[in-house]
Amino acid sequence: MTLTLALSKGRIFDETLPLLQAAGLEVLEDPEKTRKLILPTNLPHVQVVLVRATDVPTYVEQGGADLGVVGLDTLIEHGGQGLYQPIDLQIAKCRMSVAVPQSFDYAGTVRRGGRLTIATKYTTIARDFFSAKGMHVDLIKLYGSMELAPLTGLADGIVDLVSTGSTLKANHLVEVERIMDISSRLVVNQAALKLKRETLRPLLTALAQAVANR
Repeated sequence: MTLTLALSKGRIFDETLPLLQAAGLEVLEDPEKTRKLILPTNLPHVQVVLVRATDVPTYVEQGGADLGVVGLDTLIEHGGQGLYQPIDLQIAKCRMSVAVPQSFDYAGTVRRGGRLTIATKYTTIARDFFSAKGMHVDLIKLYGSMELAPLTGLADGIVDLVSTGSTLKANHLVEVERIMDISSRLVVNQAALKLKRETLRPLLTALAQAVANR
């Protein structure tokens, strides 16, 4: 019975590989050097499918993959219903934050209960965060470089992922609130958990051990 693992190229793929190797699973082809979207592994019953990061929860939830690795940010935006989330892999770590131009009086606006215009790809996270603070915000959904929105007057600030903060600094923005820490999670299809239990459980156990041993 074949197990299908959904991964996205880039940082998550690179940081997942050592955990997979520690769990006894090796991907046999480099996704940067092949046009294949389904990659074989050293285990004949396990294959890897390459999908966009935002599509991982959908593939796993709908049964296109049995399990996958996805950032908490994507998981929250997707909703995550119907997905078993057994392991925080503690990889691809960053944070979700609010950032504004250096000249913008964010604290004063919050204190006065002023209305903010926020540009973000993460509308669910932003809406929930500002709602909990009792703040009124207008959200503008963007997919490109968020830092450009306040620089052009499109928004007062942004909600985005921050790693080192160097991109914010280069564009004269400052981080004013940290919303949450982000890392990547292993997600599993609920049906696969029952129907493929014998092949899935050993892999989950080995991955959990690999994370614990890091």
